[in-house]
Amino acid sequence: MTNKEDKVKKIVPSKLENAFYPIVYNTFGRLVPKSMTPNQMTALGALFGLLGIVCAFLSRISRLFLIGTIVGLFFHLVCDDLDGYIARKRGMSSDAGAFFDLLTDILHITYLVIAMSFSGIICFELAIFLVPVYALLMFTAMNYIRYLNEFLFPRLGPIETHLTFMAVCVISMIFGNDAVVSVFGLGLNINDIAFFIGGLCMYYEMIRLQILLFKRLKRKEEADDDEADK
Repeated sequence: MTNKEDKVKKIVPSKLENAFYPIVYNTFGRLVPKSMTPNQMTALGALFGLLGIVCAFLSRISRLFLIGTIVGLFFHLVCDDLDGYIARKRGMSSDAGAFFDLLTDILHITYLVIAMSFSGIICFELAIFLVPVYALLMFTAMNYIRYLNEFLFPRLGPIETHLTFMAVCVISMIFGNDAVVSVFGLGLNINDIAFFIGGLCMYYEMIRLQILLFKRLKRKEEADDDEADK
């Protein structure tokens, strides 16, 4: 995401993500005002994300507030796709915009997990386990952009993450937050189990991408050294 001649290559391995893009672009893309900038769309998505976070906190009072979280998640996801669409369509891509986009994504997911822990949707111990992983995935993505000029999405990307949170909201509204199993004295509900499995998958993907990045950087350094010796 840069105005330099060597454009950042966007790599999206998720079939679900690739199927979602045309729907968003064809449905919502045409509704975007011509005066709207990519950063403004990112900020709008952050506001929807904030709505979802606040409603998740308020679900401690009533689980029906989770409807607001689902709405916030959906439109945050839509805006997250549209900001890049606007940038590419109108030739407004920038490094600052890419940074702003990734930063708001990290803050959104981090505080949403904290809000769900506060409301008892997931247990506190699990929240501690989950909070770092999405930030680490985004950190890894930033380094792919910086060193390899690639915007590499993880196989478990934004759409999978948002859909998981939406599903958890629905499960919580239907089944509540009562524990269904005890592990080492820790009572876990259905959401805890789902988040733990998803968290393990995301940790695996984050570690896989970091190892791949390290190997590619080593090969790049060796190739540069060989070229310098000629």
